Order: sequence, then structure tokens, then C-alpha cells
Amino acid sequence: MFGNSDGGRGGRDLDREFERGGMDRRGNEYDNRGYGAGQNNRAAYGEHAGEMESRSAVYLAKVMGWMCVGLLTTVVTAMAALTMPAVWNLVFGGPGFFVVVIAQFVMVIALSAGIQRMSPATATVMFMAYSALTGLTMSVFVLIYDIPSLILAFSVTTFVFLTMSIYGFVTKKDLTTLGRLAFFGLIGIIAASLLNMFLGNPMMDLAITVVGVLVFIGLIAYDTQNIKGIYQQATASGYDEYSDEVRKLAIIGALKLYLDFINLFIMLLRLLGRRR
Repeated sequence: MFGNSDGGRGGRDLDREFERGGMDRRGNEYDNRGYGAGQNNRAAYGEHAGEMESRSAVYLAKVMGWMCVGLLTTVVTAMAALTMPAVWNLVFGGPGFFVVVIAQFVMVIALSAGIQRMSPATATVMFMAYSALTGLTMSVFVLIYDIPSLILAFSVTTFVFLTMSIYGFVTKKDLTTLGRLAFFGLIGIIAASLLNMFLGNPMMDLAITVVGVLVFIGLIAYDTQNIKGIYQQATASGYDEYSDEVRKLAIIGALKLYLDFINLFIMLLRLLGRRR
């Protein structure tokens, strides 16, 4: 399960609105990093940069908060599917599973492409609905892998996610190239996975899994830096913390990180997990 190959990185039209630079709502010039172009005083610049870093950290915490709500929704829905025979039969009886998978892809595309036209409330509901559908499809892993394997994969995923997210937030290095490489790597593992559905080659499956782990590790760092940058551009454009635009950016950011976390978990589970 990879979500949309670019869907988790969606909302690009909304992102570009804050990437062009130019004039903000107050008529002040700013550059593409979100800092006032006229700030030549180093002390003032340093103070502004420090304040922006602090505000960005608070914003990223909110984004991750929404991501955690999505993960909790996924876990609760998975448990419901496992403990309620009616739900299980609905999803895994007949064509139900494929309907749910298709609904997931449609929902990611709709949320990513239509974010500009949505209200923050609608975007939030769609994100929660997507998280619930993911829980339905992922519930099957409890039957495939033993509980210690699930706990191990989740623990390693959490550690790696936090480490790479912190790196993506604090690093001064531009991770755009890493993001591009990871995106092309994602396209490659999707294509290879489809091919291996027919070949059934265990070595190819292992290679896909290892590359997948590396791809999503890279995407976590890149997406974190991208979320931070887009937020800074938005606030420099004159949007406040509670504007609809910033709130919608937070939901899209949460979706990106949610997909990174879920897919890294699946890859690590395939790599480290012990089947029943």
C-alpha cells in the first residue's frame, strides 16, 4: 500500500501559491524563504529567524498531532474489523476489499487535488475517513504476522520517523534533490511490485522492500522540511496561524507524514516480521 504515488505529496497548487515570492498582503516584499527582503540588519534578521523557527516548531507539532489522530483512527478501525464479524465480512467477503482500496486512492486524489476548494472541516473529515479505510485494509496484517513482530515494526518505524523528521526540520541543507530521488524511487518500487505480482520472485520482493525502506526514510526528511518551508512562506504572505489556508496546509502536511509513516511501517514489517 503506497497511497497515491504523488497523492500524499498533494496540495501542490496550494503550495505554489506561497512559493512564488513577491508581495504579501501588507504590501511588503519578501523572498521565497519567507523572510523580509528589506531586512538588512543582522540582529533584526536573527531575531526574526529565531521567532520563525519557534513558530514553525509549534506548527509542525500541530501537523504531527493530526497525523497521530489519523494513526489512532487507523488502529481503532483495524481493531473494529478484527472484533466485529459483520465488518470483517463486509470488507473481506467478495469484492469489498477491492472497493475499499479503490476508495482509498480516490479519496487521496480528491483531497490532494481539491484542497483549494475545500473548507478545513471538509479536508479534516476526508483525512479521517481515509485513515479509517486504511485501518480496514491493514487489519489483515494482524492475521499474517505475530504480535511481537507488529510491535517491533511499529517501534522501529516510530524511532526512524522521529529521527528523520527532526533532521528534516533542523537541517539547513536543501533536501529537494533527496525528495526527487525518493519520488522516482517510489515510482520504481510501485512498478516493480506490480511486476512481481506475476513473477513471484522472493529476491525481487526483498529488494523492493529494502529500497522501499530507504525511499520512505528519505521522504520523511524531505516532507518535514517541505511542510516547514510552505508554512513559513504562507505566514510571510500575510496568512495568520488560524486562517483557512494554513489550516488546510496542516491537513495536507499530516496526510503526507501519515503516508510516509504507514508505508515505512509496512516495509519494515515485511522485512522484520515473522509470519504466523
